[in-house]
Amino acid sequence: MKLRRIALALFDRVAPSSVPPDALTGSASGLDPDISPGYAYEQIPRVARARGLNPALVRRLVDAHTQGRVLGFLGQRRVDVVTLNLALAGLS
Repeated sequence: MKLRRIALALFDRVAPSSVPPDALTGSASGLDPDISPGYAYEQIPRVARARGLNPALVRRLVDAHTQGRVLGFLGQRRVDVVTLNLALAGLS
């Protein structure tokens, strides 16, 4: 897990201590469409560079695709990566 943290930190150009826990694990199927807002925010600079977009615009899209807890108290806040990627694709 330590090596994965270091690899992800290098990939996203952040400190290893800032890599969120869900970046280090995966769903059983590997197909979970949601990530934590922290992990999404960590990736904003890299995604913006790769797509030639303003990081502020990417941040607004992440904010718009962040969902709250179910019924206000169940689960965690999450970002739906599928719909976020579709929105990004519509801009690029």
